[in-house]
Amino acid sequence: MLGTMHMGRLVPKVSIPIMISMLVQALYNVVDGIFVARYSADSFTAVSLVFPIQMLMIAVGTGLGVGINSLVSRRLGEGRAEAARDAARIGIFLELCGGLLFCLFGILGARSFMHVFTEDQHLQALGGQYLTIVTVFSFGLLLSMVFERLMQSTGNTTLSMITQLCGALTNIVLDPIMIFGLLGFPALGIAGAAWATVIAQFVSGVLAFVWIVAKYPSLHVSRRHFAWNPAFMWRHLSIGLNMGVQFFITAVGTIIIEAALNKFGAAKIAAVTAAQKVNQLVTVAAGVMGITMANYGGQNLGAGNVARIREGVNKAVAISMGFALLAAALAWGLSDQMTGIFLDKESMDASRWEEILSSARQYLHICALFFPVLFVLFIYRNVLQGIGRGFWPLMGGVFELAARAVAAYTLPQLIGFTGICAADPLAWVAATVPLAVAYYIIIARLKI
Repeated sequence: MLGTMHMGRLVPKVSIPIMISMLVQALYNVVDGIFVARYSADSFTAVSLVFPIQMLMIAVGTGLGVGINSLVSRRLGEGRAEAARDAARIGIFLELCGGLLFCLFGILGARSFMHVFTEDQHLQALGGQYLTIVTVFSFGLLLSMVFERLMQSTGNTTLSMITQLCGALTNIVLDPIMIFGLLGFPALGIAGAAWATVIAQFVSGVLAFVWIVAKYPSLHVSRRHFAWNPAFMWRHLSIGLNMGVQFFITAVGTIIIEAALNKFGAAKIAAVTAAQKVNQLVTVAAGVMGITMANYGGQNLGAGNVARIREGVNKAVAISMGFALLAAALAWGLSDQMTGIFLDKESMDASRWEEILSSARQYLHICALFFPVLFVLFIYRNVLQGIGRGFWPLMGGVFELAARAVAAYTLPQLIGFTGICAADPLAWVAATVPLAVAYYIIIARLKI
């Protein structure tokens, strides 16, 4: 399908289910934020403080998942089912290794890690409690991501969307029950939000696994597929590691901005935290187009159709501009209403409420002006990854981190809080320019 269907039909057929899946994935944090904010302001702040570690978990899952997308889709495009199964086996094994590392971190270092972000002992206790649960039981997140990526690599994104929806519905149902102690359950507070999240991720992962077993015999792996093969494992890592490192760089950049933001006070921190969640929702289509083009580029490279890769990227860029304008309109026109979802107005006075809304509005308006750059960034980054040119996406991440760090620690000295708001957009520009140049040079020279 990815190598033959007309682009006018292919993009909506593949992208819309992925968009729903990623929107649902974003809802895990959104729903947690909404219910936790209603439970207590400190709990909401604690969940926000541990978000960089959750980004690292997603970085590992996404990075290894991109390796699966690239290798499996390419082997299926070449008609090599056995090689596709080998790639799937390596992906599953590496995701399990990642889960083990996060489990050890949760047992040994999660609570101590909170000391990096805050000196408030109450916030340290709340954040440590939440972080311990989501890291020790991270296997659900990582395995759900690997099985969903396997389904996406075949071009059938509808089933992965359904598994994500089932997980999200589980989370939405369990959050109020476990946080507030409904239906006879004890009120677990912030720990309830963590338990609801990990249970929902396991539900999604189990459903994805069952569907692969039932629907995709070409991806069935047996014990013999788990034979030790360091060379092939390194090939998988060389593709996925680059993307994982990019997400790691993004997580580090988030930590840098949080550190620079701390001196502006609690109201500004709350504003940026809520505004970033709004950004995550309205720009979900950027990640969708990226995943679509990673799969698309991998299968068409495997089929030897470079011209179709060029055509697909050009059309994806055009479509992304429409999505970017829609996202900008939402962020600009509904900033106050969307920000208010993540805040408890009753817990603060009118002046503090207005300060938070005003600061969040400023952040969203500045970011919205650069949404077209962000959307194009996802396309070039992922298509280069999909065709096996992982070095340039990695370098794009390095440029992004450098720009974010310089902006976060220099611009606030010159223009105050506006400098914090500008740090992310400037980082997007710094990454997009070299990636766009690299893509057009590589695609012009690409020979099959």
